[in-house]
Amino acid sequence: MLEDIGDGTAAATRLAGGAPLQGTLDVSDPGDWLTLDAGVREVAWYGPQFLPEWEASAPLPADLTQLGESRLALALCHRDGRIRQEAVRQSARYPGLLPLVVIRCADWAGPVRECARQVLREALDVDTALDLAPLILRVGRRGRGGFGVEVLGQVLGRASHGQLVALFADPDRVVRRFAYRLAIEGRLLSPGELARAAARDEDTVVQDLCATAALTALGDQGAYEEVLPPLLCARSPRTRSAGVTGLRRTGQSEQAKSFLSDRSALVRACARYVVRQLGGDPVAWYRERCTAPDILELPPGAVIGLGECGNRVDAELLWPLLAHPVAGVRARAVAGLRALDCADAKQLRPLLDDPAAGVVRETAIALLPSAKELPADWLLERTGCEHPRHGNPCSAGARRRTCGAATRRWRNCSTGVAISSATTYCAGASGRPGWAAEYSWRRTDHQARETTQVATAYPVTEALSWGSWGHLRSRFVWWPGSLRWYDESC
Repeated sequence: MLEDIGDGTAAATRLAGGAPLQGTLDVSDPGDWLTLDAGVREVAWYGPQFLPEWEASAPLPADLTQLGESRLALALCHRDGRIRQEAVRQSARYPGLLPLVVIRCADWAGPVRECARQVLREALDVDTALDLAPLILRVGRRGRGGFGVEVLGQVLGRASHGQLVALFADPDRVVRRFAYRLAIEGRLLSPGELARAAARDEDTVVQDLCATAALTALGDQGAYEEVLPPLLCARSPRTRSAGVTGLRRTGQSEQAKSFLSDRSALVRACARYVVRQLGGDPVAWYRERCTAPDILELPPGAVIGLGECGNRVDAELLWPLLAHPVAGVRARAVAGLRALDCADAKQLRPLLDDPAAGVVRETAIALLPSAKELPADWLLERTGCEHPRHGNPCSAGARRRTCGAATRRWRNCSTGVAISSATTYCAGASGRPGWAAEYSWRRTDHQARETTQVATAYPVTEALSWGSWGHLRSRFVWWPGSLRWYDESC
């Protein structure tokens, strides 16, 4: 496999020496053909001649009719358009060079482009189109690549279901999208096959395409038992939501209720719609679940669902769940209180020390509007290394308040740098925090000379922080026009 243009240049040198094409590159990989095409014309800037390395050692003859497959491949990628055009005419002798003809169909030279398109139109059949589909679709992203995609669609439009199966499993998602669109237009797949494809494929475009086509093909009277189970059991929320929406046609409100506590907000919203359309009350269902005696079996989706469709009175059902033994329930209870606009800073503040990273994240977001009510010293205590990794737990708003206090102290620095803070906080799914504060800086007129000298003398300036910030290992890094500080304590 050719990784970069340097590999393409090396491959061109081997081909110029007579190496076989199939031993030089992976002929089934579109990337290798494109890398070879660029590598043939690559010129080393340090070379004595402004020519590619292979051309300086083994130039092509004026008559291309006697060239073998390897050197004709070089002619198809040559820097001279007249040589490329003649090579396209000669390429019919070697069907293995058709991928390079596909690339020439998007050539920047008009005569080369038109000649290549004529050759491709005559040579392309269903079998070769299946092999060249990944390359044609990749070249089709170029400015002049639309012709190949159009011809590919015309040829594969005559393909059977069995012939398109290979494209359904192609690792390139663009190829799979193209193949499924052709199959849907030609009605080559049954609703059940489309539903299984939507549940199986990892690409969201294919999922939406196949799920929508499966439900549309059923109509009002159809074999829902073949279509809905794969959709409802799919991993993708979009596919599950399509299956839940399909339950409305069958009138299965009880089955739709089981998705009211789904982990996805999209699926929960669709389930609430279906339940309401069939005469049910989602809010009453959520209230019943949140007050059930068997509280340990409470799904987190039911907690956040109450916050999504309930009212402020329902906050009384969520406050006790902040002490639930399951971390997911505690996190969704905080999110539900925030959705109901009932987040109380005094009651949520202890959750910043929660051992679960998800609870800390939700609490930080909920406390953002009330950040000014939180004491800065209390927040600073939680930025130290003695706290768990996920819990340098202060919210973005609390960080702003903390950095604002530091800003007022730093404005007294002798360099006269005026700093305005804008912080961001993020804690990934692993619970590991990563946060940085970026500062824009400006100089007053009487300080311009001094700060210019500092910036010139120390293009990268590192300094330890002062006072209560001494326990943090912080770093100043100067770039033209900006000063950035990164926390290295984690």
